[in-house]
Amino acid sequence: MTVRWPTPYDLATGLVTGVAPPDAAECGPLRVAPTALSPLAALEAAVLPALRRPPCLLSFSGGLDSSLVLAAAVRVARREGLPDPIPVTWRFTGAPRAYESPWQDEIIRVLGLGRDWQILTADDDLDLVGPVAGRFLHRFGVLHPLNLHLHLPIVELAAGGSLLTGVGGDQILAGWRRPGPASLRQAAGRLRVGMRRRQPATEMFPWLRPAAARQVRRAVRAEERAEPDRLAERIAWHLRRRDLRTTVACFSRVADAHDVRLVQPLLDPVFAGALVGWAGRRRRPTRAELLTGVADAELPAPVTAARRKANFLAVFLRDPTREFVRHWDGQGVNEEVVDPAALREVWSRWPIPECTAGLVQHLWLRQNPPASSPWPAPRMEVSP
Repeated sequence: MTVRWPTPYDLATGLVTGVAPPDAAECGPLRVAPTALSPLAALEAAVLPALRRPPCLLSFSGGLDSSLVLAAAVRVARREGLPDPIPVTWRFTGAPRAYESPWQDEIIRVLGLGRDWQILTADDDLDLVGPVAGRFLHRFGVLHPLNLHLHLPIVELAAGGSLLTGVGGDQILAGWRRPGPASLRQAAGRLRVGMRRRQPATEMFPWLRPAAARQVRRAVRAEERAEPDRLAERIAWHLRRRDLRTTVACFSRVADAHDVRLVQPLLDPVFAGALVGWAGRRRRPTRAELLTGVADAELPAPVTAARRKANFLAVFLRDPTREFVRHWDGQGVNEEVVDPAALREVWSRWPIPECTAGLVQHLWLRQNPPASSPWPAPRMEVSP
């Protein structure tokens, strides 16, 4: 569990699985220690170091997590007499399910940030092997998550300053891959549907060798079963998950390379402790309940209002990826894990499976190595 970078096995399967044991020194204790601070006060304390190192940019999608962090940062900046955080937003063509402009506009309006708001536009720019990803892959190699290159232009804008993000919200404030059933009837219905829909592992991961497909499905199901119900234990469990820890380590590597202080306030231990102190004994609190509690009627209502969660897959699967997979020569994969013929068959249909994105980037980089790179590649582990 000491590995931070995605391994070749991760790239082949498309998933980063594993949870460190509670006694792992670098991963913290089994439980998050509760604090007496309110969640909002703890969140405000977490964003303050970034505001004190201007320019302070914030990666702002308009979703719930980045909106919450932005509202808290604006509140602190104006109270402390510091410059407002600068929201930076991507807008995309040809990706209607990623459309969040109305929410973005509303949040910026209620927070009074229109003058300094930075809007970046992308067509094929953010494709898995498009121009931004190409620069990213040549400098850093394949990191996790596989869309991390989307933040490269934002990090470059923040050079010498700081960057706030909403990373961790899907784990700390949401969690539970599937909410519990509301009744015994619903539970029985889910069981019947699950039995009908259960697919062999080789159908879920058709590009993998059968043994690898079975292994990755077992790992995913084990994590789904292991996620605790009670909020205090769930937060501690997520903070030990390799998926989240790898995300933080990779993002930090990119920020450090640009002299950017990266602050992930939703993962701040004091904020986690404040959530536990306030609601740690609750079982499966909803995201809406947690957001309402964090805002504590002190933030503008649109910040925590329910909204559709955007889907960004179409942003990253564009013409450059389509052309690359169409002409892939079948070389470069670990054939003990990946079946090249099966992968070619999977890639003959569009869109390609999201879990093969790591293979796309890995194989593209193998065919398009940097001319010369002063940045050493991260150490890679062969085993899962």
